[in-house]
Amino acid sequence: MRSVRMRILVTLLVLAIVGIGGWQLLPSQENKNKTITVGTTDAVTSLDPAGAYDAGSWALFNNIFQSLLTFEPGGVQPVPDAAQSCDFTDSGLRTYRCVIRDGITFPSGRTMTAEDVKFSFDRVKKINSDVGPASLFSTLSSVTASGKTVTFHLSSPDATFPYKVATGAGSIVDKDKYPANGLRTDNSVDGTGPYRLTSYAKGKQASLQPNADYKGDISDSGRPVKLDYYTDSAKLSSAYKAKQIDVATRTLPPAMVSKLSPSDPDQRVTESDSAETRNLYFDTRKNSALRDVLVRRALAWLIDREKLAATVYDGTVEPLYSLIPTGLTGHTTSFFDQYPTQNVDKAKALLQQAGVSTPVEFTFGYGIGHGAGAEEAAALKKQLEAGGLFKVDVKGYEWTDFQKSWATGKMDAWAVGWVADYPDPDTFGASLVGSDSVMSTGYSNKAVDGLIQDSQKYADRARVDADFRTIQTDVANDVPLIPLWQRTDYVVSSEDVGGTQYLTDSTGLFRLWSLDWI
Repeated sequence: MRSVRMRILVTLLVLAIVGIGGWQLLPSQENKNKTITVGTTDAVTSLDPAGAYDAGSWALFNNIFQSLLTFEPGGVQPVPDAAQSCDFTDSGLRTYRCVIRDGITFPSGRTMTAEDVKFSFDRVKKINSDVGPASLFSTLSSVTASGKTVTFHLSSPDATFPYKVATGAGSIVDKDKYPANGLRTDNSVDGTGPYRLTSYAKGKQASLQPNADYKGDISDSGRPVKLDYYTDSAKLSSAYKAKQIDVATRTLPPAMVSKLSPSDPDQRVTESDSAETRNLYFDTRKNSALRDVLVRRALAWLIDREKLAATVYDGTVEPLYSLIPTGLTGHTTSFFDQYPTQNVDKAKALLQQAGVSTPVEFTFGYGIGHGAGAEEAAALKKQLEAGGLFKVDVKGYEWTDFQKSWATGKMDAWAVGWVADYPDPDTFGASLVGSDSVMSTGYSNKAVDGLIQDSQKYADRARVDADFRTIQTDVANDVPLIPLWQRTDYVVSSEDVGGTQYLTDSTGLFRLWSLDWI
């Protein structure tokens, strides 16, 4: 799903070949309608925006649906897309009003209205899927519609609401094609994004054609694109090396990433700083083996992030000691401050204080095929079993089953990556450590909830620094999760595909329309 910030620099490591004239960088007429094939390991949970809150699904939603707002490459503030304009109408940040752009039509030919927008937001909250994005709209009390104007009424001040509107959760659907009380289950979509989905095979492939009727922020709806889905990073790498795909992204295997060279004449390499993080989450409910905070603190003393980053990830990720990643407002090193190095003796003392028998047995799940999931799980198991204090039962799950398993409390611990939803530290707040966390840890701290709510009062987002620093201290004390690492994004493509520097960034968008033949 998911995950915000000050805009993070995107660096294109391999530039256009020196000496080629500008006219030659434009796509030839021959290539104009040629399909660009993109490979990824990110799985799609659902084609219905009310039923998915994960990176793979939202990557597709970004291209086939419109939201009222969007983010331009490197942007930190949302801009109008399906909307002509959007603004808070009160100084208390409780009423947000948007006017819809003229002439937006659904595939049926029907013109989008404010009623479609109201319907789309209402159904997300009403359906409230276990793996859906309803939690993002916790401050949304009601929506009213009149003509081209839609008004959002918030239960409390929320300066981050426009950011949430710009995400996949804000995807606008045709009210005549989607059920109000349940998820749509066929393989068709009715959106107004820069692409139309022409075919879809779950877990295998999605074919997209530019939407000639698109009206929004994007000036060029791009080239035809085919998304190929791979079950693991090794298969993605093999497909790229065999030239079965033109672009490979999310997630390349560490062994491949560590050997990428900007001087390779046969491919383009794009490297971008990222706000994607990975955490180890814990079930804190009373029936979990990890319900006692002293037990969770003991686990925090057993993690060796540097070793994990160096061995499992070949140095392609950075150890992370905080809920908020490096580069964002509110970032601290709260877990380093409290648990600076692996220390079995301190972990043992905490377990003795808790009065539990050792080894403490618990279950640990991970998503199959997502990066180095299996290797990471094995490495973490070894670290957590140091000194014989814990016994970890590790199990891998197919992605959809994995989401449902943590949502329904079937695991004591699980490792999940979090892709920031929008460029603001708030995306690491309520979604991960609030009482209604999408990670379903059962964690609830009134002080943390209060700080999250307080931080949403400030239109000037620089003012939230103190709130998030305090939140991270509380999280390090309570340990509903343990931060593991922060990723750098890599995209590789054949030398004749350009635009990869705009494909992904810290806005959370996946811009297939940025890709072009050169």
